[in-house]
Amino acid sequence: MARINLLPWRDELRKERQTNFIIVLVIMLAITGVVMGGVHAYYADRIDYQNKRNAYLNKEIKKLDVQIAKIKTFEKEKTKLQAHLDIIQRLQSSRSEIVHLFDEMVRTLPEGVYLKSLSQRGNKLALTGVAQSNARVSSYMWNIEKSEWISSPKLNVISTSKKGRGRVSNFTLGAIQKHKKAATENKK
Repeated sequence: MARINLLPWRDELRKERQTNFIIVLVIMLAITGVVMGGVHAYYADRIDYQNKRNAYLNKEIKKLDVQIAKIKTFEKEKTKLQAHLDIIQRLQSSRSEIVHLFDEMVRTLPEGVYLKSLSQRGNKLALTGVAQSNARVSSYMWNIEKSEWISSPKLNVISTSKKGRGRVSNFTLGAIQKHKKAATENKK
């Protein structure tokens, strides 16, 4: 029988399979490397895109912060201007009250009484004057009580002294100035 040696053929087949395995392994490694590189590039691009968006948003936030600061300064200025406007409106509305007050001072002053000083703090009045008698001071207080623009007379000090042949009464009186609304309500 003839002897056939099959070992070299098997060795060649094994070497060919081993070469094919190495080639497939290298191709798979190359494909895996390309896929991983692609995934890495994709996510790096997404991260870069998100970083650009974040930078844009931060820049816009800074712009808005500047605008908010400007708005706050405008609001402070608006508040100050509104306070000034309120003061001006109050002064404008009470502008005629001083005229009424002085007119009423003249109307309520009875004969034989004259004022030396008049001072005002808010709506409180302090009157200092001289009268020919205590009865005239009483009459003056009665006239103030009936007045449309002055109310609540309160006698603080009254002193009688001799002046020449007669006697005079020095007095200090407190009262309250009525405002326009209160005076018009009392009229009705």
